Amino acid sequence: MKQIGKRLKSFLRWAVLGATLFFLATTFKDRWQEVAAVRVSSQGGMLLAAAFAITLVAHVWSALVWGWILREFQQVVPLGWAVRVFLQTNIAKYLPGNVWHFYGRVVASQSKGLSVGAAALSVVVEPLLMAAAALAIAVTSTQVQGRLGIQIPILLAILMGVHPRILNPIVHWLGKAKTKIRNQTDAPATTFRLQRYPLLPLLGELIFVGLRGTGFLVAFWAFQSVPAAQFSLVISAFSFAWLLGLVIPGAPGGMGVFEATSLALLDGSFSPALVLVCVAFYRVISILAEAAGAGMGWLFSNSRSQVGKDVEN
Repeated sequence: MKQIGKRLKSFLRWAVLGATLFFLATTFKDRWQEVAAVRVSSQGGMLLAAAFAITLVAHVWSALVWGWILREFQQVVPLGWAVRVFLQTNIAKYLPGNVWHFYGRVVASQSKGLSVGAAALSVVVEPLLMAAAALAIAVTSTQVQGRLGIQIPILLAILMGVHPRILNPIVHWLGKAKTKIRNQTDAPATTFRLQRYPLLPLLGELIFVGLRGTGFLVAFWAFQSVPAAQFSLVISAFSFAWLLGLVIPGAPGGMGVFEATSLALLDGSFSPALVLVCVAFYRVISILAEAAGAGMGWLFSNSRSQVGKDVEN
């Protein structure tokens, strides 16, 4: 049964990726002449550079939020360390499986002497809070609301799921189950738990998704001026498209899913050719920002190591 489950999961991943790429390729084939006609505005280069800077700041901010989440589980770590680890591992999301960035953070936390269970919970709670933040922003646009359906119940379910009264019993039960599996009946109880609702990390994720959406809006503006009345539409559509890329399996870094969803949500308000060009450019901007963040994390880590060696000498 496990082998069948693994094969089915692998098939679904490839099916999702294949379907989204087929949709994008078909749209591009039908609209390639319109895509070729799209031009960067006179200030487009500066706007694309600004979109890159905003996206990079968003990733650094998200790294800080992860440090806050660890602290919610009584794992007091230097925020500088959390930022370096987060940025260094973030680029691994594009590897097949879409879980290696989480694995890297857990391993780094273990090397730091943190509780493995708390680290594992932090990489579970983080995307849940991101999902809640993205949904909360997505529902701000009435144009997007009509296409999302049951977004409010899902948002409420996620917000309730990270409440200490719900999350802590689950953590305790999992800890007892793990102890029984290992036949360690005298093992100490789990020491990490949420003492309060993670409101600060949730607000932090709202700012993160808002920054990402703003970066997308600025990149969009590099190709066509966006009326102020449509700001919320573009940011809300980005938020929901980014959310689907986060939660749907088989799309490393949400690749393909984000682009197809953006195209579907913004269809009717902007030309499909314009949206195709914008999401393609923003994908490149996002990857470059994550690569730059990983480079920053590596440089800061090496500089600290060198300082430590100089002190020892």
